[in-house]
This record gives sequence, C-alpha cells and structure tokens, in this order.
Amino acid sequence: MNHYTKAQTANIHNETFAFIEVNEKDHVLTITLDREKKKNALHPQMVNELAFAMQYAHHEARVWVVLIQAKGNVFCAGADLKAFMGILGEYDSSIPMPNGEVLVGELFNKIHKPTLAKITGDVYAGGFFFLAGSHIVVAQEDVKFGLPEVKRGLYPFQVMAALLRVMPARKVIDWCIRGYNLPVHEAEKYGLVSHVTSAEDIDNQVNNIIEELKQNSPSAVRMGLEAYDHIQPDAATHKYLMEMLQKTVSSKDGQEGLLAFREKRPAVWTGE
Repeated sequence: MNHYTKAQTANIHNETFAFIEVNEKDHVLTITLDREKKKNALHPQMVNELAFAMQYAHHEARVWVVLIQAKGNVFCAGADLKAFMGILGEYDSSIPMPNGEVLVGELFNKIHKPTLAKITGDVYAGGFFFLAGSHIVVAQEDVKFGLPEVKRGLYPFQVMAALLRVMPARKVIDWCIRGYNLPVHEAEKYGLVSHVTSAEDIDNQVNNIIEELKQNSPSAVRMGLEAYDHIQPDAATHKYLMEMLQKTVSSKDGQEGLLAFREKRPAVWTGE
C-alpha cells in the first residue's frame, strides 16, 4: 500500500480529520473512529483518512504500535452505501486524495506495525476489516457481531476474503450465506477475537498488551510482519472483490434488498 508518501504524512498532527481522531504518545498511534451519529459507517473520505494515518504509522519509526478504537455503541456498521454511491455530504478534511484507489480490504496491508483493535461496540459488515486486519483484537463480552448483507440482497465479498485470513473457511462461508449474529465467545473460538473481557477491564487488558509489545524489538517485529504480508491476498484480489460487490448492488435483488431495508419490510426476491 503506497497511497501517501512519507513527506505527505509527516505533519499528520497538524491535519484536519473529519471522520477520525489521531493521537500519538509513547510509541503508540491511536486511531479513533469518530462518526458516532452514523454508527461509524465507512465514508470514502473516512477511508482516505484511515489510509493516511496507517501510512504514517508505516513511515514513522517512532510508531511501534497502532491502536484502533471507536466512539459510540457501534464500533462500525460497515460501508456508508449512500456515500459510496456518490452522495458524499459536506465535511471538513485536509487529507488529500490518495495516490491511487484505496481498497478497504487493503487498509491494514504493508503497515508492518503491530495493530490492536479495541472493540467496545457492535460490529457489522465492513466493520470486520478492522478485526480481521488487526493482529490482536480485544472485545467486550457484550458486543454483537453481524454479517447481514445477504438479508439486504448483497454479499460481503471483501469481508469474506479478510475473514478467511483468520477463521476457518467453513465457518466463514456459513456466516456469510446465513447472515446471523455471531456471539463474541464463538468469535474468539474461531480466531476472530484474541481476548474477551468485561467493559470494566478492557482498558486494563489493552494497556497490558501494548506494554508487552513495547518490550520487544520494533525492528524484528516490523520485519516479521513484512514477511507475513508477502503471503496475503494481493491488490488484484481485492479489486476483483470490490467489482463483484458493485455488480451485486446493481442487480435487481440488490436494489430490492436495499429498498426493503429502508422501508422496513421483507424483501421480495426474484433471483435476478
């Protein structure tokens, strides 16, 4: 992933972000999803901001660990479909357009820094990129995990590819084609979550893991994660999966599913 150069990201702490907050302290870069009113749904510029922050983490030697968290009781509801269809709305962001298309499934590739996700809210659809892309996931025991795309006439193409990195294929397919909520402890059993904890203890658990990571050689960890990235799906795979999503959205069933969801009624499928 080479969406932003080192020179572009060098003054990150003087930039204006519309959809995330970025803080750096004691070798830890904390990225907070800050779109609570929209359930932290992924807006195209929000994806650019995330790519900018992650690219900074890759370039900056002072950053040893990346922590991702979110405001509100929904960690991320997936893609903001209206925004991705061109209805962007107004926002104040100084983050420039990237040097090429940013695919959500690639956000975590080529960072080569330990990434920890702190999950204190429900996760749906494209929100699972954060869990599947992070190296360590700490989740509260009361959050919900759902993949409802097939109930909307869609399919979680890129999410499926991301989940296959960390979960057994049969479980991933079962979840994607049935569209149910997966209990957190079951997500831990299948490898999507590293640690399950209470709301009262999650900060403690996250801080302990970060301190443990900081005791290790950042150079050794960086090179190990670079080697790991060499065996993961490439950009061409993610591009194909994005094209399949766009094809599904434009199908008759895709349009009917989205309309039925907005109108709060059962969808009438035709198989077209």
